[in-house]
Amino acid sequence: MRKLKNNELGRITVDEFKSVEKTPIIVVLDNIRSLNNIGSVFRTSDAFLIEKIYLCGICATPPNKDIHKTALGATESVAWEYVEDTLTLVEKLKAENIRVLTIEQAENSTKLNTFYPEKNEKYAIVMGNEVKGVQQKVVNAADACIEIPQLGTKHSLNISVTTGVVLWDLFQKMNTL
Repeated sequence: MRKLKNNELGRITVDEFKSVEKTPIIVVLDNIRSLNNIGSVFRTSDAFLIEKIYLCGICATPPNKDIHKTALGATESVAWEYVEDTLTLVEKLKAENIRVLTIEQAENSTKLNTFYPEKNEKYAIVMGNEVKGVQQKVVNAADACIEIPQLGTKHSLNISVTTGVVLWDLFQKMNTL
């Protein structure tokens, strides 16, 4: 087995990325403080052809060298927008018939492994602050709360890891419908 070289990976250009059909998922970052986490979410969103990222509250925005360090140019391919208030955005998305899922540990949450997206639906996933998680008022306004089952002692994943797990899970489920 031989590792592939970069020029053998079949990468598309930024212009091609912008014109291809996207996965019907929007990522909402609710007050993410780490610029490296924000950059990582951009890079993961690029990998799975995510439609758009909303940066809310205290989230920094591109261009920024610390975001770029982990995004590796994905801020140029993935559409993004800054919105000050996460709850206002969630209400707007719901009015557009986008199903809003908070990714949080909460009472009556649905385990990610048992959640199956509905065909022809668009979803927004809300990822919360590294310490406080998703704001309670945003959890209250969401259509559902999804939780990644965890069995260890920490029951906590980094926001960029959580986003990767959730996006991969939804991406592969949507592409097998």
